[in-house]
Amino acid sequence: MARIKRGSLVALAGFALSLPLLTACGPPPPPRNVVYVRTAPPRALREVLTVRPADDHYWIAGHHVWNGNDYTWFPGHWERRPNRRARWVSGHWYRGRAGWYWAEGHWK
Repeated sequence: MARIKRGSLVALAGFALSLPLLTACGPPPPPRNVVYVRTAPPRALREVLTVRPADDHYWIAGHHVWNGNDYTWFPGHWERRPNRRARWVSGHWYRGRAGWYWAEGHWK
């Protein structure tokens, strides 16, 4: 059995403990022409999914949209995957220094 030097073991443990910090996903940079909103968006509404139109469709959840004066609900919908391996990355409201901003969902 191979022996591991103590210094190597400490370095390996330090790397293993820092791995979650290195791979953690923070908010994406704000998109160009972003609109900041001072008030936080309301909680997402509960939606009832309708019947899936076909196996190649994916449910895109609804979300609140800022209309310039207040939040309005944009309902969820089924969308056809662009290809078999496509994965949907949901849009999300993020809190930045200047307020809340929306990052659109997209296929990956």
